[in-house]
Amino acid sequence: MKQYRYANSPDASSGDGRKEMTALCISDESILPPNDDETNSTSVRDVSACVRRLIHSQAFGVLCTQGEGQPYGSLVAYTHDKALRFMAFATPKATRKFRLLSECDHVALLVDNRPQFPGELMKVEAVTATGRAALLAPGEDFDCWAGRLTERHPYLRQFVRSTSCGLFRVEIVRYLHVRRFQEVSQWIPRAPG
Repeated sequence: MKQYRYANSPDASSGDGRKEMTALCISDESILPPNDDETNSTSVRDVSACVRRLIHSQAFGVLCTQGEGQPYGSLVAYTHDKALRFMAFATPKATRKFRLLSECDHVALLVDNRPQFPGELMKVEAVTATGRAALLAPGEDFDCWAGRLTERHPYLRQFVRSTSCGLFRVEIVRYLHVRRFQEVSQWIPRAPG
């Protein structure tokens, strides 16, 4: 059974009361009490760097939604802000994905690098970003995120601006980073400044 120890960075307040955290995978059966000697911002920065590298290097992810007692996964082209507090994607309005997002805003977005390492499972890394999705109405926010998405994915320019398309922004609650098949770390992004 895996247990997780959480390490808070003493100087990593998000400004909204949240702390940056990382969960260090522990392989033994015991639940260990927090150890202040192991609590430092270096481990948080390491996890943050791994998450950033993976999110920046990949263009697509699997959006996970839920509805009717059933989970669903959909491939999406995404973009993000500099602090990785938000991600955005577009989808046609006449889809199950759009309907499910309209009914339940809780989502996860999985990003991984498995195409780079066929047959080398121990080198594959994955990040799951969890958060809440919101449909953006036409206006300043919509224009900003549509611009970011089409800058990263120019072939989506016409699609994103069509009336049959919905643009969603996800406010990220946490990132879960997995490497070497079973090492799991958590990072909660903080507000810049």
